[in-house]
Amino acid sequence: MHQTVTVAMDPVSVARWQFAITTVYHFLFVPLTIGTSFLVAGFQTAWHRTGQERYYQATKFWGRLFLINFALGLVTGIVQEFQFGMNWSEYSRFVGDIFGSPLAIEALLAFFLESTFLGLWIFGWERLPRAVHLACIWIAAFGTMASAYFILAANSFMQHPVGYVINELKGRAELTDFWAVITQKTTVITFLHVLTACFLCSGAALVGISCYHLRKKQQPTVFRPSLLVGLWALLIAGVGVGLTGDQQGKVMFEQQPMKMASAEALWDTQGPAPFSLFAVGDVEKGRNSVEIEIPRLLSFLAHGNFHDPVPGINQTNAAERAKYGPGDYRPWIPMAYWSFRWMIGFGMFSVLVALFGLWFTRRGRTPAGRWGAWFWRFGLWTLVFPVIGSAWGWIFTETGRQPWIVYGLMRTREGVSTSVPAGRVLTSLILFTALYAVLAVVEVGLCVKYARAGAHDVAPPDGPASTSADGDEDQPLAFAY
Repeated sequence: MHQTVTVAMDPVSVARWQFAITTVYHFLFVPLTIGTSFLVAGFQTAWHRTGQERYYQATKFWGRLFLINFALGLVTGIVQEFQFGMNWSEYSRFVGDIFGSPLAIEALLAFFLESTFLGLWIFGWERLPRAVHLACIWIAAFGTMASAYFILAANSFMQHPVGYVINELKGRAELTDFWAVITQKTTVITFLHVLTACFLCSGAALVGISCYHLRKKQQPTVFRPSLLVGLWALLIAGVGVGLTGDQQGKVMFEQQPMKMASAEALWDTQGPAPFSLFAVGDVEKGRNSVEIEIPRLLSFLAHGNFHDPVPGINQTNAAERAKYGPGDYRPWIPMAYWSFRWMIGFGMFSVLVALFGLWFTRRGRTPAGRWGAWFWRFGLWTLVFPVIGSAWGWIFTETGRQPWIVYGLMRTREGVSTSVPAGRVLTSLILFTALYAVLAVVEVGLCVKYARAGAHDVAPPDGPASTSADGDEDQPLAFAY
């Protein structure tokens, strides 16, 4: 599968690169933050109900890693939103009335909800009543989820614009139905798919770090429960990702047939249509030279039956030319095809690890022998696989929509700022990329440091307020809370 792509150093290309790098980097932290917040809340609930030290220690340990990811995600998310006004001012001017509404709700409601109660949780150990303190982490967790929902509502408008009218006099789109924007089926199914992917990522983090410590026979009272929680989270979330992904695919086939045809390298309309396992083709000639397929499966994924036709790339491109005017409405086919498979492959590998892990740990067993050694290795590596899969999922979602910045309404080249020269955007791209590289070193260093250190072997407090919740007065307050 190959396609010649010419990238010129114009503002559109450089602005796209900058936004892509910012978005992918930012989303490395988002799924871990959302999923881990609920798992931390779950461990604290277990401590609150049972009083067992292992759940208290697990809460403190996973809470540290959660806070590191929250801080980095916050910084990169703010930079991402600034780019709408800096590099994409024409886009903001045209659809800002609609796109900005859910983002404003996210900032004013969801973000302040999560940040306020997360602050109370950080500094409220032994200062707040335990039930109130527990409620703080749950509210903060639901705040992260609400934040994700409103951001995905804004993105879903870009995928399938609804609830607007074009004001011809002002030359811009204006919001007419906010409820339609935040409740359309694109928003709902995308949110469910992303939410289950978040738990897949956080479950993998629990599994990977727990495997590291259990392999070394370190703190089994803390990390065995963490391993089991992570394995069940992986399995349940993996099933959820598959089910919601199937529904999201059906919505995409309906709303963006070009994106899904490109994901399957389906050049010509077929009925029944096969699912492509592997393909090598020529984009210029519009055909595949090598194909490995599962017959009829694509028809089922698109329509829920094994016989209905699925539109091909060539026919969809011709239909969009007739509807929107001359041009090439195909995305970069190799990127759409392979990112779709890498998304699925990295995600589903973790589900296999969960199945084997639950088998090896059944009835109190500990993985041992040759197969146990392989499980410890794969369990550690699964730490990063769902995060990589989630990143490829967003790459597929956004690049597969091209050449549209708002599908069927505004092309990407029309949304870039006309007054910002390419050199200035390139300079900021280089500076931000270098800064993110430094932040990546800091992030990885902090996570590795605190993950290797393990949980602190201290008893939970009996009553209100001492000066340090876990006795680590030499640690930064943000991580010792």
